[in-house]
Amino acid sequence: MAKIAFTAGRVAGFSCPDDKAQAFLWDLSAKGLGVRATPAGKPSYIFQARYQDKTIRLTIGSPEAWSIPQAQEKARELRRQIDEGRDPRAVKAEKTAADVAKRDTDRQDAVTVSQAWTAYLAERKPRWGERHYQDHIAKAATGGVKFKRCTGTTKPGPMFPLMALALRDLDATTVEAWAAKEAKTRPTSARLSWRLLKGFLGWCNEQSVYAGLLTGNPAKTKKSREVLGRVVKKKDTLQREQLPAWFGAVQKIGNPCISAYLQIMLLTGARPGEIIGLRWQNVNTKWNGLTIRDKVDRVTRERTIPLTPYVASLLSTLPRRNRWVFSSATSATGHLTEPNHPHTTACIVAGIPGLTLHGLRRSFKSASEWLDIPTGVRQNIMGHVAKSTDEDYTVRPLDLLRLHHEKIEAWILEQAGIKFDPKAAPGAMRVVAGVW
Repeated sequence: MAKIAFTAGRVAGFSCPDDKAQAFLWDLSAKGLGVRATPAGKPSYIFQARYQDKTIRLTIGSPEAWSIPQAQEKARELRRQIDEGRDPRAVKAEKTAADVAKRDTDRQDAVTVSQAWTAYLAERKPRWGERHYQDHIAKAATGGVKFKRCTGTTKPGPMFPLMALALRDLDATTVEAWAAKEAKTRPTSARLSWRLLKGFLGWCNEQSVYAGLLTGNPAKTKKSREVLGRVVKKKDTLQREQLPAWFGAVQKIGNPCISAYLQIMLLTGARPGEIIGLRWQNVNTKWNGLTIRDKVDRVTRERTIPLTPYVASLLSTLPRRNRWVFSSATSATGHLTEPNHPHTTACIVAGIPGLTLHGLRRSFKSASEWLDIPTGVRQNIMGHVAKSTDEDYTVRPLDLLRLHHEKIEAWILEQAGIKFDPKAAPGAMRVVAGVW
């Protein structure tokens, strides 16, 4: 191969004849350095040599990016590798792999808790109920949102301080310090946030993209559990003699949807969110059933309970503004939010302070005890998990549940002093202007 001393002019003026597939120009001073040109492409510096009795060729780069001295130095470096018994191609592949690994490590180091949290919520949302999903949103919220009905703004969620941290930095010490701080001001919310955090970190450990960033599950420590304290189970419930005062106060609430909602909560034993999400299509007046959301049934996510006479009469008085049974003309969702404040006010008026919405669910269970209702029937109506294999195999028809459920309703109304004729047909449901 003829060799020449590379100059800028010679390299820039080199091209491949049209009748050839490629052409080479070889340097005189750096062994193995050449310029390769093709009819269609731009010239590039190459290195060619013999390695283990075979010719190898590597591309160095474009003359526009590499000066002649730089290309010559690179050629000498590649020659030294061959003299040392190393394959320049393998050396290049190793360097490329190391660069890729470093970029991956840098990228992992830069992953924040917030970024992983967002990915976690996106993947898990289809498997969660709406309330569970909203809990995750609220506990990590930034805060600063103006209240709709009063002055001021919302506070950041308990998990918000963790969101800006690098996921790699979320160790047991950090979680324990966070738990201790949050437990001082909002222990109940902090405990729920801690449980959500444990689930999230467990998920991270199962994802290849976050592999190695965490040492175990940093939230699963004895100290975190201890500083958050134990949940004190509430025992609030309506006593039999308190029923007249409670019904009297609740029935005087100005909003008929809230008044009906609270009464139906007591008479069905359902969870607050299950009744809030009730739609008109879930009300079956032909077969007298209510289909509501259920957190126990993992397949259908719903259960059907009897539509008892007094509950049916309450529903018949409600306006049909839209698809929601307990609709709201002011809520962005179109339905009520849990009416804790109206209920608290009504309980104060009735002289029953401290009764919560969930206390109404406990009150339904307590009422069933007065009538010796079978445990399995009560569990089916309230949506409790079956406590035995025998119970898990028992399927009760709606009519059987109705037989017992109507007894509970009648007993509660009797104790409350409410005169109601269950054989009277409910009033016609009225439609008001709005979206259906």
